[in-house]
Amino acid sequence: MPFGNTHNKFKLNYKPGEEYPDLSKHNNHMAKVLTLELYKKLRDKETPSGFTVDDVIQTGVDNPGHPFIMTVGCVAGDEESYEVFKELFDPIISDRHGGYKPTDKHKTDLNHENLKGGDDLDPNYVLSSRVRTGRSIKGYTLPPHCSRGERRAVEKLSVEALNSLTGEFKGKYYPLKSMTEKEQQQLIDDHFLFDKPVSPLLLASGMARDWPDARGIWHNDNKSFLVWVNEEDHLRVISMEKGGNMKEVFRRFCVGLQKIEEIFKKAGHPFMWNQHLGYVLTCPSNLGTGLRGGVHVKLAHLSKHPKFEEILTRLRLQKRGTGGVDTAAVGSVFDVSNADRLGSSEVEQVQLVVDGVKLMVEMEKKLEKGQSIDDMIPAQK
Repeated sequence: MPFGNTHNKFKLNYKPGEEYPDLSKHNNHMAKVLTLELYKKLRDKETPSGFTVDDVIQTGVDNPGHPFIMTVGCVAGDEESYEVFKELFDPIISDRHGGYKPTDKHKTDLNHENLKGGDDLDPNYVLSSRVRTGRSIKGYTLPPHCSRGERRAVEKLSVEALNSLTGEFKGKYYPLKSMTEKEQQQLIDDHFLFDKPVSPLLLASGMARDWPDARGIWHNDNKSFLVWVNEEDHLRVISMEKGGNMKEVFRRFCVGLQKIEEIFKKAGHPFMWNQHLGYVLTCPSNLGTGLRGGVHVKLAHLSKHPKFEEILTRLRLQKRGTGGVDTAAVGSVFDVSNADRLGSSEVEQVQLVVDGVKLMVEMEKKLEKGQSIDDMIPAQK
């Protein structure tokens, strides 16, 4: 839980060693970086909104590890967290994002016309395509730390912005707390609904407080463009459709996102962004583009191939179960997406997904015929 500054000052009555968490059984990026020395140095600091180093690390202290992925183990509570606790965040960011240095600059490219191909992924294998990202609204603290009033202000601003969209983006907002059972069932059937988080990683960060107050889902009439409000980030923007037309999904994603950003700018609340970190989000793993371009793809044979994991790594892709971060694959359908977020642009990341998935589908077809794929194993991208 976010504490007021008074509580942090009270903690200073105890020696750093008495307050330092026991991380001996931990396997996350934060635990690798946070020494007693560093804790001693950072523990009396706080951001202008009162976020402390103990707030930053709480989720990583409460969750020593995760069966499927190396977790980050910390969150930001506001835009300033990344600056005030730089000595903790910088090595974690470098570790998580392939050696990204404090002097590196991030690239943003939301021009969908720069994507090559992507409209020809075989729908017999690629069942659905989606691109999502998060956005934080300048002037408000982030979900692990915001007050009820702030969260409600974020919702109000977001709903006004989203409801002013027209054309293919015209849609409706559904607040979680006043949703009818019928609406709820419809959104579950459409795979749109986010419910109260059950992942201990999210719960321990403090972002589920006061659930479902000021949370909701907005989507366009075609149900192909949706925005979650006040979940892990202020906004989660998702473009999706059945089949393998990643080109169209990405076009709608870029156009819709730029329209939304324009409206927020006019309201005096642009999105948090800087040259070094790109788009600033709650979890350091999402910094940069915050983008996850993914497909649900059937790979019955390739997934049993001894080099499957190596192929994914070489293509700079990652796999999850189709139920999200806490799930293993069901049968032979995998959620395959880009592994990178920071240091490369949106177009480059979606390009890796398009090219990589296309290659893996070709491999799958060869394996179905009992042919070898040794000559198709890619070099490291």
